[in-house]
Amino acid sequence: MAGLEEHYSAHDIEARILAALRGAGLNPEQRLSPEKLGALDHFHTGGLRASRELAELAQIRVKHRVLDIGAGLAGPARMLASMLGCSVDCVEMSSDYCAGAQLLNRLTGLDDRIKVHKGSALELPFSDDSFDVVWMQNVGMNIPDKRRLYSEIYRVLKPGGRFAFQEMAAGETLPSYFPLPWATTPSDHFLVSIEDMGALLEETGFITDLLEDTSEAHLGGATTNATPAAAGQLGLAVFVDNLAQKATNARRSLEEGQVRLVRGIFRVE
Repeated sequence: MAGLEEHYSAHDIEARILAALRGAGLNPEQRLSPEKLGALDHFHTGGLRASRELAELAQIRVKHRVLDIGAGLAGPARMLASMLGCSVDCVEMSSDYCAGAQLLNRLTGLDDRIKVHKGSALELPFSDDSFDVVWMQNVGMNIPDKRRLYSEIYRVLKPGGRFAFQEMAAGETLPSYFPLPWATTPSDHFLVSIEDMGALLEETGFITDLLEDTSEAHLGGATTNATPAAAGQLGLAVFVDNLAQKATNARRSLEEGQVRLVRGIFRVE
């Protein structure tokens, strides 16, 4: 996941989150449920709904150890830990997001099941064959070296393990509307086609269980996290500048086929 628009100290990030929670009528002094935070911490297309759908497709169980790459504020990690009871390690490059994730883990009482690591998806700080599932949502479009990314994911998965992801893919024409939620300018934008994505994963050694274009289903679906929240509601505007413009540009890009929304389940033999 891309970093914040600005950089704050851990104290500043905590203050912003706490102010947003109180502004939405939530009491940080009482244990919060992950579901109530969904509009704030599921920083990807489709929000909490998309995370639940991906979790079902990934067939994650309580005994599984999960790695969430580009975890952001760790909303999906908390969803998995609370809903399924599994343990989750999060890797995130942004110190700001790491601080925010740790705060929200404490406020939801899930800090014993979730570990947050500051690090890169291209140099995962784990030994080979460590995880049953690697999870990634709307991250790869910010990473140009996809071969290395997929190789690292393959390395840390156990035999029989699964890579579950949701991603933006390149469409028929180059994107022309910027800024986007994941790219302020074209120089931040590293998409490949769905076909190339599948081919790269298979070249790495993965077996395809599922690779599907969900663009039309998303366009016809309900309001998601990309839509600016009303006053007094949680939303991504706590962290994202120009959210309304970015959301509009993303929808136009999808509607015109400049980008596609894809999800997949790939397996290690």
